Amino acid sequence: MASTEGLTTDSSATESDMDVDDDPDSAPNIDSAPFSEGEKVLAFHSSLIYEAKVKKIEYRNRDWRFFVHYLGWNKNWDEWVGLDRLLKFTEENVQKQQALHQKQNIDKNTKQVRASQIIPKSPNAARAKKRKNDSASKEKGMIPLDKLANIQIPPPLKKQLVDDCDFITHLGKLVKLPRAPNVDEILKKYLGYRMKKDNSIADSVGEILKGLRCYFDKALPAILLYKSERRQYKEAISVDVSPSTVYGAEHLLRLFVKLPELLYYANIEEETLMELQQELVEFLKFLQKHRSAFFLSTYHVPEDIETSTNK
Repeated sequence: MASTEGLTTDSSATESDMDVDDDPDSAPNIDSAPFSEGEKVLAFHSSLIYEAKVKKIEYRNRDWRFFVHYLGWNKNWDEWVGLDRLLKFTEENVQKQQALHQKQNIDKNTKQVRASQIIPKSPNAARAKKRKNDSASKEKGMIPLDKLANIQIPPPLKKQLVDDCDFITHLGKLVKLPRAPNVDEILKKYLGYRMKKDNSIADSVGEILKGLRCYFDKALPAILLYKSERRQYKEAISVDVSPSTVYGAEHLLRLFVKLPELLYYANIEEETLMELQQELVEFLKFLQKHRSAFFLSTYHVPEDIETSTNK
């Protein structure tokens, strides 16, 4: 499955190792499940949505769990998912699916060029990229998911991404700029949080945050904007103004959708990648914890649209 976003199948999520509910007699009737066996559904995998079929249903630990097969994909991708990962197969939800995939397809055509603009080159990068590209071409031109960093985006933040897409693509709204807190300020808040939590932090954490800011500044105009946001970007950003001082959590979260793919092209050593991956997951937990303070609950209507509708 194509995408950024660092979703891989949890190999431990198998039928045999699911915890048994403490009180099986209290489990509701299987007929009351929100989805039924054999039902065609839409399932989140990373920040994208795929067609799937419910194969099995279980109620464990007071939660519904659904074993799904992604239609058109090898059964090795079959997995147990929670209710937060599934959508009903309706026209409205199919439109959401198409909007997310359309944006991904637009980015895919230029991803290699843009990645080269964002990621510092290493002596072996060209040869490594060629080998990886050769391998990826066997998968319909897509990067194999097992080669991507596993940066799991928490369900509340996945919903934030879907709402973000709805506001921009369906409702014609924009994030009002400048944002407060901006990306720079959020990264500084996280650094302060880590220092307070651990009393001291490794130099690598500061370096990772600097790298994240650099990635954001370079990636924003290249792969993080919807078409309708480009005019706003040109008006808000100048040569001496960094995007990280103007944009906020809404656009920073989009970067995490793209990071696994960008890191794939960076030719990072496995040990370093694991450390980076762990820190990025911690940062996402921090974003989730403070999402009410960092994310907008509603976007604004651009003035030109507002004026034209009032005429």
